Amino acid sequence: MLKDGHIHTPYCPHGTKDALEDYVEKAINLGFKEISFTEHAPLPEGFEDPAPACDSAMRKEHLEKYFIDISRVKAAYQGKIRINAGLEVDYIEGFEQEIRKFLDMNGRYMDDSILSVHFLKHGSRYECLDYSPDVFAKMIEEYGSIEAVYMNYFRTLLLSIKADLGPYKPRRIGHITLVKKFQKKYPADREFREEIYQILDEVQNQGYELDYNGAGFSKPLCKESYPPDWAAEAAAQKGISLIYGSDSHQAKEMGQGLDWMKHL
Repeated sequence: MLKDGHIHTPYCPHGTKDALEDYVEKAINLGFKEISFTEHAPLPEGFEDPAPACDSAMRKEHLEKYFIDISRVKAAYQGKIRINAGLEVDYIEGFEQEIRKFLDMNGRYMDDSILSVHFLKHGSRYECLDYSPDVFAKMIEEYGSIEAVYMNYFRTLLLSIKADLGPYKPRRIGHITLVKKFQKKYPADREFREEIYQILDEVQNQGYELDYNGAGFSKPLCKESYPPDWAAEAAAQKGISLIYGSDSHQAKEMGQGLDWMKHL
């Protein structure tokens, strides 16, 4: 695992103000040869952030400076480590055209990118499934069961993989079991293997990669990678590339989960 393909930056409203150089230096100290800055892309036009703090993504007016800053750091560390400019793009059901328009405008600036699901549509409402245990509990109550939340997550994830988002659509699918972030407090009755195998089949069909995300290990109510070992092993058997991602929101989180994750 010589690449960390999922790193956030001071442009993240729910992260820290650690400088880009702090992340790069930590990556070099950990022995990484390549990293990707993948900040949360601005949310699509017309979509209102449902997170209580409205802090899910970078502001649109900061996007140009974000890419300029990464270009500056790329030049400063040339020959020492490969640095990719990228984004973590949210797939939001019903906003496919707006997402594609954003990617058509900005995709040429990205060396690497991730497509993730954080927001679920339920009726006419959207909710941020990983915001907090309290928000997740309200979702369970509204949906009627934890299984219904899981099923909607995997349904939406499958939509994201199949969606036509144009030539700049990210080729790596982010943390495919993020719905399990609070599993220690709100355990499901089953592992949803059938649904996850279906996700893996579609990832394989599309020729995409998977974000092998270590952040779950640092979450006290999760304590496993996204996806867990059995799913990562199944992906590897299908020939799907698994790209380690720390999903770090501060420099000290670089490498999180790496000691516990299998080298597939």
